[in-house]
Amino acid sequence: MLSVEELVAAGDSIVVEHGDEFPVPREQLASIADLWRIVGQHPGMRGVKKARLALDLIRVGADSAPETMMRLALVQAGLPEPLLNVVLRNGLGHPVVWPDAAYPEYRVALEYDGGHQGDPDQYRRDIKRQALTESLGWRELRVQKGDLEGDRPFVVERLRAFFSGVSAPADSQRTGS
Repeated sequence: MLSVEELVAAGDSIVVEHGDEFPVPREQLASIADLWRIVGQHPGMRGVKKARLALDLIRVGADSAPETMMRLALVQAGLPEPLLNVVLRNGLGHPVVWPDAAYPEYRVALEYDGGHQGDPDQYRRDIKRQALTESLGWRELRVQKGDLEGDRPFVVERLRAFFSGVSAPADSQRTGS
């Protein structure tokens, strides 16, 4: 009954985990391998083909369905897949920012702003996070619900425009530091 994208979002929520470097460490409910095993136990069941398609797209690290939808919109548009669970560190090597998704080679952090971002305290925290991200030499792109809607999501156009104007540094690492 669910679309492939909805299955991916459900799968992402099952496999999400964050290590000790995150403000709130989180253990996954099951691994991607566990999900493959479960689907493999029901080869002829209705919906298994769709489940297999979704399993190929499930990733560890998305904390919400909109974060998953953002990643899928980018991938489906032919853009590089952003990394999840990237940790940005300060000059002392301490973890200080945990973007929803990132392109470390371009030093771009993506942050999905959900409904709670309208809260004044959350808004202040978001502004501080963006300033900290930028002080580390990264650019933060904030994405809202409307940026994910339609046949040509605005987030895709924003990133295409960004990528067309820059090139990845030759010495960059995909470590987030």
